[in-house]
This record gives sequence, structure tokens and C-alpha cells, in this order.
Amino acid sequence: MQVATGTVVNGKIVLEGVPLPEGAVVTIVTRGAEESFRLTPQEEDELVEAMAEIERGETVSLEDLLSSLPK
Repeated sequence: MQVATGTVVNGKIVLEGVPLPEGAVVTIVTRGAEESFRLTPQEEDELVEAMAEIERGETVSLEDLLSSLPK
């Protein structure tokens, strides 16, 4: 798993320095034109670990999540 930064050019995302194989499945997180989005190295590590947990199937169902919330 990788975290990459890119820019939209002519409707396509151009990544900065990260080669991906053709057909790679990606998740995109966007920000507004005036917003900044910066992570500390620790926050980036936490995000990568959270995404790895999802890929391993370490999730809860929406039903379980809703039932665990206070009423």
C-alpha cells in the first residue's frame, strides 16, 4: 500500500513520482482548491495502517457500528 500525491491534468490524475501498474485500483481523497491537506509522518503511518486493516477485512458492519452508538 502506498500514499501518493497527484494533480488533475486534462481530467486525469497525474501522480508525483509513484509508478502504478496499469489497472491498479486506487482510492482518491480530494480537498477544496483553498484547503491544505498535510499529514505528519505519524499521521501518514496511521492512515496507511488503517487502510491496511480495511484490506485485511478488519472492519465492522454498518449495522454493528450503529448498534454500538449511544441512543
